[in-house]
Amino acid sequence: MSLPDGVERRTFDDEERLATRGPTVYGEPTDGEWRAWDARRSKLGAMLEKGIDTGLAGGDAVLYLGAASGTTVSHVADFAGPTYAVEFAARPARDLLSVAEDRDRLFPLLKDARKPEHYAHVVESDLDALIQDVATRGQARVALENRQFLAEDGRLVAAIKARSEDVTAEPADVFEDVLADLEEGYEILATERLEPFHDDHLAVVATPK
Repeated sequence: MSLPDGVERRTFDDEERLATRGPTVYGEPTDGEWRAWDARRSKLGAMLEKGIDTGLAGGDAVLYLGAASGTTVSHVADFAGPTYAVEFAARPARDLLSVAEDRDRLFPLLKDARKPEHYAHVVESDLDALIQDVATRGQARVALENRQFLAEDGRLVAAIKARSEDVTAEPADVFEDVLADLEEGYEILATERLEPFHDDHLAVVATPK
C-alpha cells in the first residue's frame, strides 16, 4: 500500500496501524512522536487503510472541507504542507482552534464550505488536494464550487455520505447520482465503499477536468 510521505504503519498495543508524527488530539495511542490514526474515526484514514490510491503526498497544500473538531485534519497537517481547514459549526470549530495551536501549518476557517467566496481571499490557489468530508445535502455541488482552488493536476479526495443526501434512498442510488453530478467538473479516478470502517460512505478520488 502506497502511503503519503509522513504516514507510516507502526505497532500500537500489538496492532499495526496507520500513524503520523505530531501532538495527540483525541486520546489516540502513541509511540514516541508517532500517534495512531484511527480509521474508524476518520474517513480519510479508512481510505488509506483500505489501500485506496488517494494521490496525496507529503508536503501537499490542502483545502480540507468539513474539518469538525480536527480529528482527521490534524493527521493531514502532520504530513501535508499548508492545510486550510473549513468548519461551519462553532462548537467543533473551537476544538479545531485548539488543535491548530500545536500545528503551524494548520489554518482553521470558521466558514461554510458551500460558500467558498467567503474564504477565497484567504485560501491560496493551485492547491494539490481538496479533501472533503461534509455532512450536508449537495456534496457534489460543494466539490464543484471549491474546484477553483485546485491545480490542474490536483486531486479531490471525498467521502460521500449517503444519509446526508437522502435518508430514504438506497446508498448505491445516491452514490450514482452524486458521481453523475461530480462529472460536470471532475474526472473520476477511483471509487470504493468504506465498509467496514464507515457504513454508507463512498470514497471518491477525482481530478479537475
